[in-house]
Amino acid sequence: MKSRLDEIYYALLEEIGEDPEREGLAKTPFRASEALRFMTSGYEKDLNTLVNGALFDAESDDMVIVRDIEFYSTCEHHLIPFFGTANIAYIPDGKIIGLSKLARITDMFARRLQVQERMTVQIAGALQEILQPKGVAVVLEAKHLCMMARGVEKQSSNMITSHVLGTFRSDRATREEFMNLLSTRR
Repeated sequence: MKSRLDEIYYALLEEIGEDPEREGLAKTPFRASEALRFMTSGYEKDLNTLVNGALFDAESDDMVIVRDIEFYSTCEHHLIPFFGTANIAYIPDGKIIGLSKLARITDMFARRLQVQERMTVQIAGALQEILQPKGVAVVLEAKHLCMMARGVEKQSSNMITSHVLGTFRSDRATREEFMNLLSTRR
């Protein structure tokens, strides 16, 4: 049984001049609708359910950084992918979060129709809400196919966005320490 989304993809193939019944395309409407459902599955996620209580007492208030968390998202302006890495830091205030939860939070927001600027703010805000740390910093770096494969066609361009809260915003030295640690490569 075809879903409404399958029918839309079928019509889309016809609209661009393709034959949706030909061998290579016969199952494309189903595959494309399944792919879109997966790529937008972040709408179905809830922050508290996702974190699932993975907050732990911590005595340390030293900076915690997880960098190079890969993500894949979809540009809300063109419905074309953008992809890159998230770098997340926080300064605990009595609690730390399970490491994998930072990647899951990133994916929750990446798996929506997005703009990178908003996604950066959403990740930082979610971490601030759930963990209530002394500070949060998020830096995303991504390649946008809407800029690379169409329009100006600039394949080497990267977009970098950042959002800082708490100590990272109010204390320049803390922010600089984070940025310096990000620039250190293996």
